[in-house]
Amino acid sequence: MNVVVLIPAHNEAATIGSIVGAVKRHLACEVVVVDDASTDRTAEIARSAGATVLSLSCNLGAWGATQAGIRYALKAGYKQVLTMDADGQHLPEAFPSLLVALASGEADVVIGACTQRGSHARQLAWIYFRKLTGLRIEDLTSGFRAYNEAAMAVLASPEATLLDYQDVGVLLLLRHARLRIKEVPVPMRERDHGSSRVFPSWLIVGKYMLQTSILCLAKVGMNGKRQRAYSDD
Repeated sequence: MNVVVLIPAHNEAATIGSIVGAVKRHLACEVVVVDDASTDRTAEIARSAGATVLSLSCNLGAWGATQAGIRYALKAGYKQVLTMDADGQHLPEAFPSLLVALASGEADVVIGACTQRGSHARQLAWIYFRKLTGLRIEDLTSGFRAYNEAAMAVLASPEATLLDYQDVGVLLLLRHARLRIKEVPVPMRERDHGSSRVFPSWLIVGKYMLQTSILCLAKVGMNGKRQRAYSDD
């Protein structure tokens, strides 16, 4: 199985050991924990559970850690990568459904979607960003995903380094590269420990909405120019 599971983690000592163990029970593949400059025992526990640990020297955020893992996977020769959060929301037993969809050749990216988990505010944000971007994705913020080699190459690019989150910006980048995105419904649980790294406070939510809106408008404009360029050929 030429696939690796990536788990970005920052101070997830309470959950990372059981999550690595659960992945290993369901998939016979390498599990890589990208330790995002944790100050607790995340790296030590992940390594004891059997994971390969990449320790970052400074905190890059969830997307920066994920991109570091994707670059590792490409360098190691992997053709597919699976990503999941370290807070216990994602269930490793759902990975096969993502891999089957990816193997069908119908998509370059498969998102494990669970729209029921979203709060009312998150549902409104999804509607807003779908209208702004034209993306026909129901669960825009799910980090439970499968990428093939073409998608990995796009996401390892310097342009992707400019992103802060693994959601709308990443999806726009993939669409701009003309890659195919598919959603597969999966179950999710409440997080086992801690709070969201993406939405830890209303101030951060406001910053996220502003940054992502600007990014969406820039990418929508770029796509328009690209479409006109193709039309002129």
